[in-house]
Amino acid sequence: MVRVLSIFGVLLLAAGAACAQSSPPTDQAEQVRLLLERIQQLERRVTELEARQAPGPAAAVSAANELPAAQASKQQTIPAGTLAHEHDVQEQPVTVQQIEQHYPSLQIRGFGDVDFSAADQKGAISGFNLGQLDLMLSSALSRKVTYFSEITFNAQPTGYTVEVERNIIRYDYNDYFKLSFGRYHTPIGYWNTAFHHGAWLQTTISRPDIVRIGGTFIPVHFVGFLAEGNIPSGGAGLSYSVGLGNGRGSMINRPGDAGDNNNNRAWVANIYSRPRRFYGLQLGASVYRDKISLVGRDFREWITDGYLVWTKETPEFLAEFVNVNHRGVLTDLSTNSQAFYVQLGYRLPWFERSVKPYYRFEYTHTPLSEQVFTNQDLVGSILGVRYDISTYAAFKAEYRNTQRGVAEPRVNGLFLQTAFTF
Repeated sequence: MVRVLSIFGVLLLAAGAACAQSSPPTDQAEQVRLLLERIQQLERRVTELEARQAPGPAAAVSAANELPAAQASKQQTIPAGTLAHEHDVQEQPVTVQQIEQHYPSLQIRGFGDVDFSAADQKGAISGFNLGQLDLMLSSALSRKVTYFSEITFNAQPTGYTVEVERNIIRYDYNDYFKLSFGRYHTPIGYWNTAFHHGAWLQTTISRPDIVRIGGTFIPVHFVGFLAEGNIPSGGAGLSYSVGLGNGRGSMINRPGDAGDNNNNRAWVANIYSRPRRFYGLQLGASVYRDKISLVGRDFREWITDGYLVWTKETPEFLAEFVNVNHRGVLTDLSTNSQAFYVQLGYRLPWFERSVKPYYRFEYTHTPLSEQVFTNQDLVGSILGVRYDISTYAAFKAEYRNTQRGVAEPRVNGLFLQTAFTF
């Protein structure tokens, strides 16, 4: 601060000296020229004095270049030229300390929903339901290391259950290779990784039955490691993910969180394309391999999945097909179960594009010889509308008509939901 006042005083003296000359030039342009020359001389003199008293700007610039990229945006708030002199850096140790402590940086995002249901199925629970409270926590640990977790609180007739849905630490080497460890939503198909537990994220109230939380048709969760990234492919926009970990647990609707119950690792691979020319278009294929151990019986499991989606919302189109093959290790008996869904939606141009009607048809078939699944047969239709009351909240209403098994009656139901994010 003292040095700045000194420089300011020198400039004032220079201006006064120039004005006090006994015979000032009569030409105004010449007077301005002399003043500019005098100021330039003083600036050079100040630079020489600073060069003798400080090491120069090289150390400050070098320190700034070593800051992580994730902190660079914070550094950009410093006015240009602030790091021009070493003494400026020395006088602001608190600011540099704050930048260095940017990691870890914790962020919390939440989702919730409140539901109402009424159906003509005997014994069905109707009325209001508090739904699910979903908390997503993410933290950058360095430029290339991030942590993410998703925890849900679920309303049940006897109380609440707490579930760690995802728990992941990831190292981003570059855009082509990212390695992570933890608990994932298994990258089979599209829906299971595009729409997580926050109901606000998806157009509809419910998930398709093949990816229903707590369902068994595909393993919704996966514990292990995952490698993912982009594939150099020009306008094709190819990406991949490959994972290895614990397969289904002794209860096939849950993963092996505490270890693999048969010491046989499952693996999963997924490849998809997002063509640059067609915004919102994505198509992909997945394969999953595991060994399932039930009481006294072992089965080899192959799951293949293909999907095609268009998410521009005018229209929205989602279609996915899954085949699950089970082969008995001892009997060599093989069965195939198939399922698919097709969903259409369109965001209307009126009411500030806040209204989106939609329809979904889904079908699941399991053969009578299936030994791993209980009856999964389903034929169902959903007709609904979503109304976004704000950027972060929406009302949804659905009419559902479903039938499980040929011998079972059709069930009609009305379902309402308000979903939000915070």
